[in-house]
Amino acid sequence: MKAIKPFIIIFLLICSSSFGQSGKLKRADRLYNSFSFVKAIDKYENLIDKNFNKSYAMRKLGDSYMYLRKPEEAVEVYKHVVEQENVPKEYYYFYAQALRGAGLYKASKIWMKKYKFEAENDSRVKKFFDNEDFISEMFNAKKKYTLSKINFNTKFSDFGAVEYNDEIVFASTRDEGVSIKRKYVWNAQPFLDIFKVNKSGTLEEVKKIEGDVNTKYHEGPATFSRNGDKMFFSRNNYFEGEKGKDKKGVNNLKIYQAKLVNGMWTNIKGIHFNNDEYSVGHPSLSSDGKKLYFTSDMPGGFGGSDIYVVNINDDGTIGTPENMGEIVNTEGNEMFPFIHNEGTLFFSSDGHVGFGLLDIFATIAGENKIASILNLGEPINSSKDDFSYFLSKEGFDGYISSNREGGVGDDDIYKFKRIPPLTLKGQIFDDANNEPVENAKVVLKDVNGDEIAYFITESDGYYEHIIDRDANFILEGSKEKYTSVSKDFSSFRLDEEIELIVNLDVGLKPIEDIALLADLDIIYFDLDKSFIRPDAAVELNKVVSLLNKYPGMVIRMESHTDSRAPDMYNIKLSSRRATSTYKYIISKGIDPSRITKYEGFGETQLVNKCSNGIKCTEKEHQLNRRTEFIIIKMK
Repeated sequence: MKAIKPFIIIFLLICSSSFGQSGKLKRADRLYNSFSFVKAIDKYENLIDKNFNKSYAMRKLGDSYMYLRKPEEAVEVYKHVVEQENVPKEYYYFYAQALRGAGLYKASKIWMKKYKFEAENDSRVKKFFDNEDFISEMFNAKKKYTLSKINFNTKFSDFGAVEYNDEIVFASTRDEGVSIKRKYVWNAQPFLDIFKVNKSGTLEEVKKIEGDVNTKYHEGPATFSRNGDKMFFSRNNYFEGEKGKDKKGVNNLKIYQAKLVNGMWTNIKGIHFNNDEYSVGHPSLSSDGKKLYFTSDMPGGFGGSDIYVVNINDDGTIGTPENMGEIVNTEGNEMFPFIHNEGTLFFSSDGHVGFGLLDIFATIAGENKIASILNLGEPINSSKDDFSYFLSKEGFDGYISSNREGGVGDDDIYKFKRIPPLTLKGQIFDDANNEPVENAKVVLKDVNGDEIAYFITESDGYYEHIIDRDANFILEGSKEKYTSVSKDFSSFRLDEEIELIVNLDVGLKPIEDIALLADLDIIYFDLDKSFIRPDAAVELNKVVSLLNKYPGMVIRMESHTDSRAPDMYNIKLSSRRATSTYKYIISKGIDPSRITKYEGFGETQLVNKCSNGIKCTEKEHQLNRRTEFIIIKMK
């Protein structure tokens, strides 16, 4: 992302007047404050070599490297900066971010803890420590995408790919071989233009979009209306030959729109909330054309740059921008929004907990609002900058941009494909007559025995569930009057390019002596209690008698509650009930090995409609407060 000017105030840009006495230092600061970081680095290094205002120069040198998205170089500088006496404490955070960008996660966590002591109210700190195990969890998570480089990347910066008709439109600083090419002082690369290429095109077939969009300054990225006749795009504050600047002399970004007329993009005009004093850019148009999402560092936001949305009226007029709020935006920088046709907002952020610098996130919807956000994990995100997410209408593939290791240039475009789902499907049937078994319980577990999914079969006996690839599972089938069955299976080494179905049918063997089960009844408990009632003791004594009569019988016990308490409390209550039942039976001299498991399920397996908020009689609730006995085998 080095090619495009990020929004103002990512790090400190205010220099102290006390350091402005030297001509060389003034020159370095002037380059820094005008975003000419490549040249500023050379000047600051020269000052450091001469030991002139070394502490200050080192801080600015580290900041310059971070602006250029070079965390490894920034780490080498910041590790000395944080040892300076009276160093501004925000450099603890800068150092932690640089370490994260370099993939040094343990060290990053140490310095984030140090920063926490200095700025515990910083929202970024709270997010980090609310998710401090994020990295290990993400590295161990199942990957949902495959990633590949497109064939028209260059050694320059290429990013912001979107699909437009049968073409890919993107922004690039690529050198077109002209004798004079203007360069952007920020990173000494050419300015951005908007290009296009056929979806199956090659590097040689890339060309600029036609019309009046591209100028001698930055253009891109772009977004298009559904019918393809309107484009919104980012451009430096440059219109009709006039270059605008803010009070500090900075040429900010603005959003412009263009119309397609006879194959040419023309009729360029700005939107009404563009402003010389701040940037607006990175537009993304909703599929119905009624909402425009964008990035801005306008006053009143949460941090450096925030995501905003604005309504577009039927007559084409544009409303007043609204900030997307604190769930999306942080004290850091949120940018490059993309709104999918299904309503999910994707964006990049360095303020939410991630792998490194900018990570890509998705919103999770609640009732008519955003409930939370989700990091897309590997391989979408890396320790470097990952941004400009685009997802196809069908939702199976798309593009991201990144400056991660192994690329062709500074920023590269990558194509991703969603790994197709793996479906577990099967039927529970009677092993004696091959008829489907209704109301059989099917439990899917991981290799540690932790429950993943739970089903009750209908009249056809079928069950179905989406499962992870490259994992081992346990599938258990059971029903009263049948011997329970457990099967191990694996989803390793299955083709990731196609959607697959794992078929696993389970045959249950009827227990021959039905009289056994006639006497093996459910026991019930009082509300909020786990002691054995007198009527329950009668039933438990029957269980003990059966176990004594049939020494080869092995059982499992499952305890349950009604729904009239918090979920976690009910889990604990049902566990106490299972333990009470187990201890009662063992106290009667039954070998503990004949009870394979006794566990509580809380209110997760109600036998009727009496879930949270449903009015039921006491008798109906009583049916859910129970312990059940399942015969596992008869030797």
